[in-house]
Amino acid sequence: MSYAIIGFGKIGHALAKAFARKGIEVSVATTRDPESFAADAAAIGPTIIPKTLAEAVKADIVFLAVRFEAHPGVAKALPTWQGKTIIDVTNAYGVPPEELGGLPSQVRRASLYWRKTGQGLQPFGRRGP
Repeated sequence: MSYAIIGFGKIGHALAKAFARKGIEVSVATTRDPESFAADAAAIGPTIIPKTLAEAVKADIVFLAVRFEAHPGVAKALPTWQGKTIIDVTNAYGVPPEELGGLPSQVRRASLYWRKTGQGLQPFGRRGP
């Protein structure tokens, strides 16, 4: 099982520290070059591995800890998110309601990673209604 944290701000750091305390290897990524945050990752521990976004999204389990407005770019990092477990720890605090399209923020974000079907939104790997 492989893990990645996309976003390395306060929430991403907190998650990385939790992984490090347990000695679990986790990739961390942002839209920036991994060298720009490598020292921060090393300061947390040797199991925190800085990677590019394209490398990190290959993990089995992906924690999304990015700013709300960064989700569309992250969603495009893979042609399909099928088979991935996505744990979204982002919040939409301060995002104007009109940017949410009248939807709860978690539904708005999920729509970027899930496909639209006649039954509404469902994960790419799911079959049936």
